Amino acid sequence: MEIKLNGEWTEFPDDATVADVLEHTGGPRPGIAVAVDGVVVRRADWAATPVPKGAGVDVLTAVQGG
Repeated sequence: MEIKLNGEWTEFPDDATVADVLEHTGGPRPGIAVAVDGVVVRRADWAATPVPKGAGVDVLTAVQGG
């Protein structure tokens, strides 16, 4: 299936979870948040949250500054 990962269409297995998508981006790391179709997914739920076909997934990194 294809999902839109950070604005680019990317192929994943049909049973991909948020955790699987993160592995594709270099793995889970501190300071990131994930939203699926605009809804933030709690870190504790990443492994159990399926990503639907055609979903928009945004992996965001927190940045400090002023």
